[in-house]
Amino acid sequence: MRVLIVGAGIGGLSTALSLHEAGVESLVVDSAVRLRPLGVGINLLPHAVRELTELGLGDELAETGIPTAETVHFDRYGGRIWAEPRGRALGYRWPQYSVHRGELQMILLDAVVARLGAGAVRTGTVFEGFEQDGDGVRARLRDRASGTADTVAADVLVGADGLHSAVRAQLNPGEKAPLWNGIRMWRGVTEGEPFLTGRTLAIAGSNAAAKMVVYPISRRAERGGRALLNWVAEVKLTGDELKETADWNRTGRLADVLPHFADWRFDWLDVPAMLAGAAEILEYPMVDRDPLDRWTSGRVTLLGDAAHPMYPIGSNGGSQAVLDARVLAHELVRAADPAAGLLAYERERRETVNAIVLACRDMPADRILQTVSERAPRGFTAIEDVLAPNELATISGAYRKTSFDDVDALNTRASYTIAG
Repeated sequence: MRVLIVGAGIGGLSTALSLHEAGVESLVVDSAVRLRPLGVGINLLPHAVRELTELGLGDELAETGIPTAETVHFDRYGGRIWAEPRGRALGYRWPQYSVHRGELQMILLDAVVARLGAGAVRTGTVFEGFEQDGDGVRARLRDRASGTADTVAADVLVGADGLHSAVRAQLNPGEKAPLWNGIRMWRGVTEGEPFLTGRTLAIAGSNAAAKMVVYPISRRAERGGRALLNWVAEVKLTGDELKETADWNRTGRLADVLPHFADWRFDWLDVPAMLAGAAEILEYPMVDRDPLDRWTSGRVTLLGDAAHPMYPIGSNGGSQAVLDARVLAHELVRAADPAAGLLAYERERRETVNAIVLACRDMPADRILQTVSERAPRGFTAIEDVLAPNELATISGAYRKTSFDDVDALNTRASYTIAG
């Protein structure tokens, strides 16, 4: 069996590694001329960390990322609302890691090249479409440098090509543009002093107006007594219109984001200084797509953001892509034929992830944070004076619904690994 994977992001590279472990040959193609460690930080849930550890990458993750100790919510004045442990402290056998997305991609890329060979990843290659029949798939590819087009035959085609997936577009002709919820995000990475535990994922404010998410992402910086802080500023602007195409690498401006957080100085973090200290700022609209009722057509399927783009809430984006990859390889090699394997993969993953997409659109935690801002617009001394115990419990319930409802199930589940 030979699998063609479109997209060399977290999902695509994890798929190549998972297939290789199971004895399946694959080729990864990506339109980028050169794969570089771009972007900012992400969180990897214990679910994904387990899978990457079973792929032999546990040491690299531990050397690179920060094992997240807790998630803490604050109001826009830095008043502590709610906190909950993460990773092993929540009972999982594996940690949750906060890591630079680009560094994670390079860990995966290096592993693919080392195990499959340099020829397993073709960059500067644009996917232009496919045809299929009962015997296989033929994908049309074009070299960006020369303009030369060729056709690559495979037994299976996996679209792991992100939010603007060309594979998804062919499977779903006429699908509308990604859906925007009216929130703009500015993202950056700033070196600074550690705050709180030094391994805290902090969320301040409410996305009904302005919200700040910040967490450390570098073990290298931590070993030097510093912190590489990944931050995400979310702002809902009245009357704002989305005129641009959503692009993770679009450059943002400090002048656009700083006014919304100009007086956000807490005893544990100076937000304006952190924003101003970023070497680069990226701007992105918070978008997703409506869940699909199918990912698979014959020998072609979707994976990761191509299958289920979601709001960056609950640390699910990259983590779910890794889980997709592992399940796809697991089901593909166990099935009687490739089409049956892809359908089995979809049956296990689609409804579960579609539910997460919808849950991220309506997080009760955000409504509670907005309630705090309405009841205590100038801050509070004790959160118990603002929220009842059952209201505080709603925040935990929201995270359980999207990300942390299966500690025992994950800890005891059989491995997806199938030795090749």
